[in-house]
Amino acid sequence: MPDIPAALQRALALAEQAIGHTDPNPRVGCVLLAPDGRELGAGHTQAAGQAHAEIMALRNAAARGHDVRGATAIVTLEPCSHHGRTPPCCDALIAAGIARVVVAVEDPNPQVAGRGLSRLRAAGIAVELADGAIADAARELNIGFFSRMQRGRPFVRLKSAISLDGRSALPDGRSQWITGEAARADGHAWRRRAGAVLTGIGTVLADDPRLDVRLVPTATQPLRLVLDPQGRMPASARILLPPGDARVIGPGRADLPALLAQLGAQGVNELHVEAGPTLSGALLDAGLVDELLVYQAPMLVGAGRPLATLAPLADLGEARRWRLVEATPIGPDLRLRLRAT
Repeated sequence: MPDIPAALQRALALAEQAIGHTDPNPRVGCVLLAPDGRELGAGHTQAAGQAHAEIMALRNAAARGHDVRGATAIVTLEPCSHHGRTPPCCDALIAAGIARVVVAVEDPNPQVAGRGLSRLRAAGIAVELADGAIADAARELNIGFFSRMQRGRPFVRLKSAISLDGRSALPDGRSQWITGEAARADGHAWRRRAGAVLTGIGTVLADDPRLDVRLVPTATQPLRLVLDPQGRMPASARILLPPGDARVIGPGRADLPALLAQLGAQGVNELHVEAGPTLSGALLDAGLVDELLVYQAPMLVGAGRPLATLAPLADLGEARRWRLVEATPIGPDLRLRLRAT
């Protein structure tokens, strides 16, 4: 008999391989199981406009010489039921003779939103929905997609690195070396998740960052955005260089809610923010930050630059608006994620 929990975990691991590939589409994994539990095929969603997870799994099964009639399809997100850039995955599963479909979580896209499950049931396919931890994990993997579908804007993650005494830069002003190599690579992995990275002109002038993804493998680069209301962007700024694209937003004072709505309309699921106190504070004050990603280094800086909008860290943990969802050692540093409540 098929081991459904194990297959759901396998499908979720496949979906994670789609990070950095699929935006603006969700990250989805699919596993096809024979009645005796053997894996017949597996796959994950490809780049936008290319095959979805179900199609990749069906192709994989065919390449392995397997007949999928009567099989169970394990999918991390409800199969689509509409014609977008690709045909509906529901129709492909029905045509292939799949007998059972187990879905980790329903699709929040109003064009799907249960219609995929209904179409499968109407074709005589047994449909089951997962619950508990696996459903939560599937939703978390696509938290930006859910945000864009349900709220019309990206999920906003604000990243910072601080010392034990709440400093974000060394006494000489350098901010790049607060944390170690492992934490810096981990930060790039979070950048890779994002459709866009946002910063302010103050950070560009002070640190001249690239804000691209270099320290982990990626198929694509997030769009880099710089808020520059007074037109101070130097032509030599490294953020303007390849790889990837950069956009300078100005003139005038930015309407942050309108900017997020615009990014949502453009298909940005997750917005990763690495900025100084002015932009970070404005986003926090407007209630637009969904998650704080904080790397705490085991060091005391003393006279360095204070992280005015976020420090002291203890206050964040105690604030009612924030809930600590993760505390994980990353090399010598500590990765903390706090979710807005």
